[in-house]
Amino acid sequence: MIPFEKLVSRSVVIALSRELDISGTKISVNRLLEYMIVGGLAILIILAYGLFLFKVNVGLAALAGIIGAVVYEIMIYAILEFRVEQRKNFVESILPDFLQISAANIRSGAAMDKAIVMAARPEFKYFSDDVKDIDKMVYAGETLQNALTALGNRYRSLQLRHTIRMMNEAIQYGGGMTDLLNQVAKDLRAQNMMQKEVSGQLFLYTIFIAFAALIGAPVLYGLTTQMITVTDNVWAGILKQNPGGLPTAGVSFLRPSPPKITIAQYHTFALTAIIIITGFGAFIISAIANGSVLKGIKYLPIFLIAGIGIYLLVVTFISGLFTTISGV
Repeated sequence: MIPFEKLVSRSVVIALSRELDISGTKISVNRLLEYMIVGGLAILIILAYGLFLFKVNVGLAALAGIIGAVVYEIMIYAILEFRVEQRKNFVESILPDFLQISAANIRSGAAMDKAIVMAARPEFKYFSDDVKDIDKMVYAGETLQNALTALGNRYRSLQLRHTIRMMNEAIQYGGGMTDLLNQVAKDLRAQNMMQKEVSGQLFLYTIFIAFAALIGAPVLYGLTTQMITVTDNVWAGILKQNPGGLPTAGVSFLRPSPPKITIAQYHTFALTAIIIITGFGAFIISAIANGSVLKGIKYLPIFLIAGIGIYLLVVTFISGLFTTISGV
């Protein structure tokens, strides 16, 4: 196996290892770097060479290949960040229940470490596996405070880390752990409820952005495409009847001329603009509705397909309508 880890700096390896840990991805850093380096080079070469075969300028083909490789690397990182965010949201959703079960176990007479491990239920999924590691660390000689801190470091969740910090302070300075856990669980539930209420109040903004990205922009670009098509056909007829162009009517700088942009060029521009608009729309809606930009990744394919589909549908419909009218 090629040691891809030696091709990058140590700080990059540490950062990627940390990212893999908190995302719950069960692959090595070397394998991740293999996917990133080999995949990026493959996309760069295939895309650049493919465009060159289609008679595209060498510089533009190379630039497109580089952009494709960069987008590929960004997508890999975005997928990891999405998994990190997904794990964080899941843990924060079940954390109040976990704390209340732990408090009930402590009230029944169980030791602190045992009460926490006993609260790891199957419905808590991978969080239960991480909680059970606390028992192993304590038996190996680690303090309960360090074991709890290690649990908090496995997730990018401020709620979990603040909860563990308060638990560690209660262990160090003494205090009613049962009352603390119950109160923290109550506060977390209230906070989650408030976030849902805020998301509901912002629902109208979500509808407006979705309409603008999925319907407004594709329809307008579709209408403009047909307008350029009609204009191009009109100018083709005019130039056929007047090969030398239209007269200037005594003012040379007001001489009418056909548009410089072709239908194919505008079609490419419209598709690119729609992809950008719908892509940003997905991320903006995710930020408004969920408070997380990265959750927009799951909306992205739907928005892209819907936006491009509506654009093509509008172009086809209006083109058929004009054809019918001209044929009457």
